[in-house]
Amino acid sequence: MPGENKLTKLLNIGYPIIQGGMAGISESKLVSAVSNSNGLGTIGAGLMPASWLEQEIVKTRQLTEKPFAVNLFMQNPKVEEIVKTIIKNKVSIVFIGGGNPMLVMPYLKNAGIITIPVVPSPRLAKKMEDSGADAVVVEGIESGGHLGPNTTFCLIPQTAKLVEKIPVIAAGGIFDGKTAAMAMDAGADGVQIGTRFLAASECVVSESYKQRILDASADDIEVVLAFTGHPLRVIKNKWAEDMKKLEAKNVFPEELNAGKIAGSLGGENVDNIPLLAGLCSASIKEIKSCREIIEEIAESLKK
Repeated sequence: MPGENKLTKLLNIGYPIIQGGMAGISESKLVSAVSNSNGLGTIGAGLMPASWLEQEIVKTRQLTEKPFAVNLFMQNPKVEEIVKTIIKNKVSIVFIGGGNPMLVMPYLKNAGIITIPVVPSPRLAKKMEDSGADAVVVEGIESGGHLGPNTTFCLIPQTAKLVEKIPVIAAGGIFDGKTAAMAMDAGADGVQIGTRFLAASECVVSESYKQRILDASADDIEVVLAFTGHPLRVIKNKWAEDMKKLEAKNVFPEELNAGKIAGSLGGENVDNIPLLAGLCSASIKEIKSCREIIEEIAESLKK
């Protein structure tokens, strides 16, 4: 397989290509399609209840025999139930984001689960290595949804110098063969991709949402809600304009949490929902299947 390395061996996957765990969006159909294409599909638990997660784990196992993961969002108020569900259902790989991974890592590790924190800095990546993580994702500001302060292609070489024992996975702004190859050349052992899979034929978001991604230019993508401490990168729409008005008033209602509202992203009306998307949206101009997306990237990794 192209790109075979310590990450593919750790995760038992064909290509070092991971589908990012998008809250309420990456469910069994998308996840299984990615895993069946020799990448790693990831269920995005977000702020969904444990019952939803268990249902999606069961569905995914019916659709693929390949490995898949769960993304654990630490801001979920029921995180303890989510962890118990993950362990009960013998999930083999867990990504942890949106908070302090150390609060749950010991429980996951004790259950024999491959544990991979998502962090925004090389220093935190090194801390995760020292704390027993099996791999680490460093995510740059180019990403969609919640984002960190540093650029992906500065994070990768800096992290690769500090983290020596475990695989480094790059995320943020990676969407095709060229950007994946650049990340690997810069020192990553694999890539995590979210936005490109929003425009996959198997993704459950509406066709209107997908079309907004295809139509987006760089000027259509912006960051909102920075004042909350959890900034979101989105495609401009009425919802984003309303959020900017709230920013001016320094208002932080509960419903602004992206994980909470992600479950409503399947409708055709895309004016009043957050169109979470990364900067790479401006380069995505075609809906493709997960297999087409992954094979195109894998082909570039051969070179």
